[in-house]
Amino acid sequence: MIDLDYLSYLEGFLTDNRKERFRNVLENRTNHFTIAVEDVYQFHNTSAVMRSCEVFGIQEINIVEQRFGKNIDKEIAMGAQKWVDINKFDNISNCIHTLKDKGYQIIATTPHNDSCLLHEFDITKKSALFFGTEKEGLSEEVMRQADGYLKIPMVGFTESLNISVSAAIIIQDITTRLRQSNVKWKLSENEIMEKRLAWAKNSIKDIERIEERYYAGQ
Repeated sequence: MIDLDYLSYLEGFLTDNRKERFRNVLENRTNHFTIAVEDVYQFHNTSAVMRSCEVFGIQEINIVEQRFGKNIDKEIAMGAQKWVDINKFDNISNCIHTLKDKGYQIIATTPHNDSCLLHEFDITKKSALFFGTEKEGLSEEVMRQADGYLKIPMVGFTESLNISVSAAIIIQDITTRLRQSNVKWKLSENEIMEKRLAWAKNSIKDIERIEERYYAGQ
């Protein structure tokens, strides 16, 4: 449960424009879709996918680091890491099971089988979309446990796109259609309050000192 007095205290350090910006952005955030990135060797691609999530309103990204350690490329993420929730997993099984427990169907993005074409994808179902490595694609485990497959229609000689490009195309398409639908896709009131609190903390310099001052007065 959110401490509303604490939230009000922290938001007192923000400008009215900043607080209004938070509310407007949160109106377009969703957990109806989530993105999972599996063992992407070039970490700047993961950062670029994160940026696409933030820009198009997907609140959570799941990063599996089973084979390659990686850090967020802050220059490419352009601050997106402050505004999206990053869930990290050390193996793909934990990631899949966690997402299924949250009610997501697992969708593997791949151009190499009888995948659903992007414009035919059913946006009404709560879905976790998985993106794989640049050269190898998704692991056999993801392909085996997937509830469905998705691909971008292509008419050229090249069979695939860079992961960050593919993710951007897919995320933009499905979130645009989602907002035009009757699906209840928005964050809950409690989720909105949680993000307001987290974003306020991310926006305040010397937040530790500010928190100490608040709790000292309780």
